[in-house]
Amino acid sequence: MFIKNCFKHLSIVIRHKNAVLVHCARCGILWRGLMHDLSKFHPVEFFESAKYYQGNRSPIPVCRKEKGLSYAWLHHKSVNKHHIEYWIDPDAPEPPLLPYKYAVECVCDKLAASKTYNGNNYTPQKALDHWVRVGCKVNGNPRTMAFIERVFTDLVKYGEKHVLNRKYMKATYKEICTPYKKDPDWTSDMY
Repeated sequence: MFIKNCFKHLSIVIRHKNAVLVHCARCGILWRGLMHDLSKFHPVEFFESAKYYQGNRSPIPVCRKEKGLSYAWLHHKSVNKHHIEYWIDPDAPEPPLLPYKYAVECVCDKLAASKTYNGNNYTPQKALDHWVRVGCKVNGNPRTMAFIERVFTDLVKYGEKHVLNRKYMKATYKEICTPYKKDPDWTSDMY
């Protein structure tokens, strides 16, 4: 059974990575799409995820329910900058803003995960619903969170062609995430 789950999990990871690659390419961040989630092939992540393989949802919550924590998730969020959790410092007064390329990759990741796990039942509304139910519960930077929610909301309203492109992403990020003048940590490499 475990060997079979390894192959099934590998198939899910590859489908997910391919979807992220396509979305990232459309948004003008091809390199991020190519490098996306390579840590999923690390033994800590791969074998735990295969053991708790579900097929229609992430294995992480299942593992957490059984063991109380997931080493795969702890590893994954600590090495992948497109995860909001990567940027959380409990001692900082406010989580930092995700730089543009990681914020867009985060959107592409969540969208691809929704498509991968929902299969033929995917709709843009399901991606937004998942964000509202689970994603926005993370204590991320308020501007980053607003950017992601706007993208998913616009995805429902206007569709992928309107939203998944560099022009839309740049304009929306700039509108929502432009720093306040008092933000001393703002650097031009955010774009």
